[in-house]
Amino acid sequence: MNLPTTTSPKRLRFSDDVAYVAPMAVFLALTGMGDHFPQWFPQIYAIKTFAAAMLLWIFRGHYTAILWKWWWLGIVFGVVGVVQWVGMESFILGHWPHYPRMSHEPYIPTDHLRGAHLWAFLVVRWSGASLVVPVMEELFWRDFLWRTLLAPNDFKLAAIGEWSLSVFLIVAIAFGAGVHIEWATAIVWGLMIGALLAWTKSLGACIVCHAATNFLLGAYVLYSGQWGFW
Repeated sequence: MNLPTTTSPKRLRFSDDVAYVAPMAVFLALTGMGDHFPQWFPQIYAIKTFAAAMLLWIFRGHYTAILWKWWWLGIVFGVVGVVQWVGMESFILGHWPHYPRMSHEPYIPTDHLRGAHLWAFLVVRWSGASLVVPVMEELFWRDFLWRTLLAPNDFKLAAIGEWSLSVFLIVAIAFGAGVHIEWATAIVWGLMIGALLAWTKSLGACIVCHAATNFLLGAYVLYSGQWGFW
C-alpha cells in the first residue's frame, strides 16, 4: 500500500530567532535601566554596547551573509539621513507647539563627567552608535523582522529586501515609534532606509547608511552641544 506523502511546514528556527532578538533585547533592557538610573548612565551605556557587540559575535554564524553591494549609495543615503533627522527635529517639528513628543531628559555628559572619564564616555558613545548599533538594528529590523513578516514560519524563506508595501510601512513605523524618542523623524528615516533596502537588496548598504547617519549625528552633537539628539 502506498502511503500519501505530505510536505510538513518549515520548522521555526528557534536558535536563529534568538540570535537576532537577543542583542536588541539586551540593548533595550539596559537602555531602560540607564533611563531609570541616570547617575549610572555612562557605565550602563558602556555595558550595553559591549554586551550587544559580544552577542553579535557569539551568534555570527546564524546571521544572513551580508553583501556590501551598493555600499557607496549607503553613504549617500546616510548623509541625506542626518540632514533629514536634524532638519525635521530642529526646523519642522521643533516649531510645532503640539507635537506629541515622548518625555525624555537627555544625558548631558559635560555636566557630570570631567577629563579622561568624559573622553572615555564620548568615545564609547560615538563608536557604539556608529559601529555596533547599525549592525544590531539592521540585522533585527531590515533582516529579521522584515523577512519574518513575509514568511512567519521560517523568515529565511523570504529574500533580503523582498518587496511588500505593508511590510515596508510596518517596519518603518515599528522602528520609529518602538525605540526612538524622535518617533516621527525616525519613521521618516525608516521609510528612507527601507526604500534603500528594497531598491538595492543589500543589507550592507543599509548598515553603511545607518552608520553614516549615526556618525554624522554624533559629530553634530559634539559640535553643537545639542545632547538631545543623543
